[in-house]
Amino acid sequence: MAMSKSQANSQYSVKTELVDEASINHNATYLFIKRAMDLIGATIGLILSCPIFFIIGVVYLFGDQKGPVFFKQKRTGQYGELFYIYKFRSMVVNAEEKLKANNELYKKYIENNYKLEPDEDPRITKIGRLLRKTSLDELPQFINVLKGEMSIVGPRPVVEEELREYGDKKKLFLSAQPGLTGYWQACGRSSVGYPERVDIELYYVFNQSFFLDIKIIFLTIYSVMIGKGAY
Repeated sequence: MAMSKSQANSQYSVKTELVDEASINHNATYLFIKRAMDLIGATIGLILSCPIFFIIGVVYLFGDQKGPVFFKQKRTGQYGELFYIYKFRSMVVNAEEKLKANNELYKKYIENNYKLEPDEDPRITKIGRLLRKTSLDELPQFINVLKGEMSIVGPRPVVEEELREYGDKKKLFLSAQPGLTGYWQACGRSSVGYPERVDIELYYVFNQSFFLDIKIIFLTIYSVMIGKGAY
């Protein structure tokens, strides 16, 4: 079951001042199994989602929201390496420029953990709301997984602005490969903001294992099914 903010804050708080990157689990067998799971899972995921790629492509090519099918954005990956994350486009073209043009709304966006409610966000298209609600917009990230930029399970990759939320724990956060899903998503996604999110993400960094990854996958499926924190 997904967890509340207070539960996440108390249960997953980690005393990072007493540890460093060298103490994190980098077991070779675990990493080998994890990469094998990534390759198999991403390949199967892309094959099964081909019809969805086709349908969404047709909608954006011939619907009233014409424009690119895919959206890419720079995110910070493992050890601070930048990469482009892929999603189905859920926003209007030039969405970031439109948001930043409204100073009051952009300030609210920053203060609200880099999120806006769907009904007040001028960037999101009609089909985009559906894609986000069902998390279908994330499917192209299987491509990032195949490229080795992401794993199926790991801390969610953030934009450079968000790294400041991690303060002196930034290096620890970046020591793990980012994931298509992770403990933050399993605990409620956007309904759990900073600073609770920092504790949850670092809990995974210090406790990552094969069984924890499997647990997160099932918790994520549950969160998606009930629409927890999806916007």
